[in-house]
Amino acid sequence: MRRFLDRLYDAGGALGAVFVALICVLMIAQSVMRELGIRTGAVNDVVSWFCAAAAFFAMAHAFKHGDFVRVTLLLEKVSPPVRRKLELASLAIGSVSTGYLCWSAIKFTYESWEFNDIAQGLLPMPMWIPQLSFAMGSILLLVAVLDEFIIVLRGGAPTFVRLVEERHARGDFSSDV
Repeated sequence: MRRFLDRLYDAGGALGAVFVALICVLMIAQSVMRELGIRTGAVNDVVSWFCAAAAFFAMAHAFKHGDFVRVTLLLEKVSPPVRRKLELASLAIGSVSTGYLCWSAIKFTYESWEFNDIAQGLLPMPMWIPQLSFAMGSILLLVAVLDEFIIVLRGGAPTFVRLVEERHARGDFSSDV
């Protein structure tokens, strides 16, 4: 199960990276097309949807690898048992919050499908299609937060803490800049 979940988070991160690359390709193509006098209005709509997809698909991967912003000033000053309790409390709050985000994203996407909401931009597309990345990314993030909660509940160190410590041990402080 651990290997499956880690591959799932890596796949989400890879999918987020693919959307970032597609944004780059579209932006360069748009610049070239403008120079050639070709209209490019709908590209802006697609790029905005791809930005959202890149962010939401990559969230679980970023969370698991310690790339989310965490304020650890208090955690660094307390004893390990207190730190574990604070981590559990934070992950419990995060689980509830992410669960609400997930529920809202799914409901929002479903309502767009149910009411046949169409994009108002130059590309008339059913809105539920680009909103799927919001719902799917939220589900993936919920799984990641619950996964961390269970790891810490069972007495393990949070993955995001362990991976950051491993990077620091190798002399890699790039994520701290």
